[in-house]
Amino acid sequence: MKLMLVMGVWCLLLVLCWPLALAALAAVPIIWLFSLPLKLIAIMIQAVFALLQALLFLPARLLGYKP
Repeated sequence: MKLMLVMGVWCLLLVLCWPLALAALAAVPIIWLFSLPLKLIAIMIQAVFALLQALLFLPARLLGYKP
């Protein structure tokens, strides 16, 4: 559904102002490339928090607690 909405808005923009629509079409891969390192950093931070959670709950799991 989201893809259909994006395509509809882009087609409307193409009809109303085609240079802006083509510029937006060219800018999407560049924006994606710039956001990729931020996504990798977010994955690493999530992994660190999962490790800390596992370390903090390790004594309880050793004593037999099941979440």
